Amino acid sequence: MAQAHRREWAFVLAATVRVTRDIDLAEECVQDAYARALERWARDGVPAAPGAWLTTVARRRALDLLRRNARFARSLPLLADDRDETEPDRDERHDVADDRLRLIFTCCHPALATPAQVALTLRLLCGLRTAEIAQAFLVSEPTMAARITRAKKKIAAARIPYRVPGAPELPERIEAVLSVVHLVFTTGHTAPAGDALVRGDLVERSRDLARMLRLLLPADGEVAGLLALIILTHARSATRISERGELALLEDQDRSRWDRGAITEGAALVQEALRARTPGRFALMAAIAAVHASAASFEATNWAQIVALYDRLATVWPSPVVALNRAAAIGLADGPAAGLLALDQLSGEPALAGYRYFAAARADFLRRLGRGGEAGEAYRQALALTGNEVERQFLRRRLATLER
Repeated sequence: MAQAHRREWAFVLAATVRVTRDIDLAEECVQDAYARALERWARDGVPAAPGAWLTTVARRRALDLLRRNARFARSLPLLADDRDETEPDRDERHDVADDRLRLIFTCCHPALATPAQVALTLRLLCGLRTAEIAQAFLVSEPTMAARITRAKKKIAAARIPYRVPGAPELPERIEAVLSVVHLVFTTGHTAPAGDALVRGDLVERSRDLARMLRLLLPADGEVAGLLALIILTHARSATRISERGELALLEDQDRSRWDRGAITEGAALVQEALRARTPGRFALMAAIAAVHASAASFEATNWAQIVALYDRLATVWPSPVVALNRAAAIGLADGPAAGLLALDQLSGEPALAGYRYFAAARADFLRRLGRGGEAGEAYRQALALTGNEVERQFLRRRLATLER
């Protein structure tokens, strides 16, 4: 059942919203379908096509409620698309890609603030619980629940359409969608909390969404860049955990186990993305990932090129995290003293004060410089800010090494 939730949630919800035109009602029906599956599958076994089974049950439940409560006429204007309503619905899985695209563009409508866009996408497209989303945003669960509720009400009140925008609207809408898909990927690539380093379902979901966007906008360099970034970063996934179940940093990974087919695909997409007149942030981040992927070893990595790419990225997308990553690259290009100096220049940045990777980067450079006491303090600070257990174990091991 857990696997069915991870893999099928977005498919089932998107298909059900197409029937209800009401997100809350669709969620209720999908939850009912999962509850029925929990009982039925335990007795009869998991069906051959669990997603189709769930979709059928959820949509039948939705139609039943709409008829019973006479809500159909009132629901249609809330999330209307331009589909011909006189045509019967096709097979539940036939339009699933279009359904998910409709849903993500609904979630990322410019009428919603960016935090609400992200929260809705994580809730509706990824099936995360409100508590998990709250943890990712570092807010309380009631605060996040209220934020999601307000966003849904705004969709209804503003009559935000449930459709993929037309060509004239796409340029102003695609940036928000790309940002949200990227955040879904980063949330899956390193889960903010829990026992597992990776949320594979979120990684897979983000990659699927990026591929769908690529089909929708094949000439868009930023779409190509985002897809390349996801593919190249995930190509290293098999080596991020050692055989002992411990976190393996980039310098310790066995590069012979990296997915070379994925790296080839990603590198080609990077070349395409960089041909844009002014490469955007996703193209530049993908280019950085390509430099890592093409290096024969950690020591052979062209760190100077990575610093130069971060310099360009900082002009296109100035952010504290970009500055942090640039500082870390400087430390690997010019030595730990240079890296520590670059990090310390960011110490007054409020957004990095509670960011675990800032403290961890300082700890690593201090350790390399032989300043064990200061390194230990920084490791303890990073540990206090880290919720993922795999990362916490890594930090504990580093700290224990210093304290011997």
